[in-house]
Amino acid sequence: MNEMTPTPIRKIVHVDMDAFYASVEQRDNPELRGKPLAVGGSAARGVVAAASYEARAFGVHSAMPSVTAKRKCPDLIFVPPRFDVYKAVSQQIREIFAEYTPLIEPLSLDEAYLDVTENLKGMEIATEIAQEIRAKIKQVTGLNASAGISYNKFLAKMASDLNKPNGQAVITPKNGPGFVEALPVKKFHGVGPATAERMHKYGIETGLDLKSKSLTFLQEHFGKSGPYFYGIARGIDERQVRPDRIRKSVGAEDTFSKDTDELAPATAELKPLAEKVWRYCEAQGISGKTLTVKIKYSDFTQATRSRTGVFPVANMAEVLDTASDLLATVYPFKRPVRLLGVTLSSLTNEEAGDPRTHSQLDLGI
Repeated sequence: MNEMTPTPIRKIVHVDMDAFYASVEQRDNPELRGKPLAVGGSAARGVVAAASYEARAFGVHSAMPSVTAKRKCPDLIFVPPRFDVYKAVSQQIREIFAEYTPLIEPLSLDEAYLDVTENLKGMEIATEIAQEIRAKIKQVTGLNASAGISYNKFLAKMASDLNKPNGQAVITPKNGPGFVEALPVKKFHGVGPATAERMHKYGIETGLDLKSKSLTFLQEHFGKSGPYFYGIARGIDERQVRPDRIRKSVGAEDTFSKDTDELAPATAELKPLAEKVWRYCEAQGISGKTLTVKIKYSDFTQATRSRTGVFPVANMAEVLDTASDLLATVYPFKRPVRLLGVTLSSLTNEEAGDPRTHSQLDLGI
């Protein structure tokens, strides 16, 4: 295999809400409008879940420790997240998408891919569809959305960032390969910081550098991602928009109000996390075979411990018991603990548990 055959030309739209959580908060509280805002965390603890554009101007971004964000922007306002509200608004947006196409692949509450090659409105121009969708989102929710339009998912995703906020951009089949060649690989969707660093070691800084590498080289050094990188370096992405995209994991985490180096208070913090994870699983009719506990220490280093069973877990009590057992394996803690997380993966829609063996789990650390 030396070259990849492009798929037939598709019309893909990637819609991405602008600073979604923060924009909802500013919409619902006029006093927050025009001010630097962070959703999540607090001035002293936690992590920023989302930042308004006013806060981003100071270098504040999601996943940044709150203390760092406050240092960068002393006037930063922290507000607690309201996920029920965000989910309700997200549902409104999904209903708008569904007026145009059944081929919708949500990535999160605030972004999704739409295949509008054949659409319910009979519209031929994808840029006009994106404009209509954005206008309707603004009319219904009062929020701004940006969009990227292209012939595949990778380029549509990249295009949606080009004219943010409240804008859209198109990358045509003619311009796609050239656009990719000029782009730094660290900006590629699907290339995280660790992968970008590995690429840097091999002299891969841009799409053109990536294109110069053979498929064999990329498979050897990047494994199963090699063919994907080989394709996108040429503006080719064969992934289809999948309405039935299966969620890979369900997780919840929380930062303590005060670091702890004792097992009992840390274990007590697992219960609300286990309840949140299981509540989602029950609502979706799913369960999972692998349970993972994430431990973040006071110096921001972290560890994980996992167990995988033959059958999916059967109830919330099993989630909590397994998480508690896993946490105990790292006690005494090497440093005080600031955050714990619980994640259920290897998800399945099959009936959870098995009365004969569901409590017999194999430890895999």
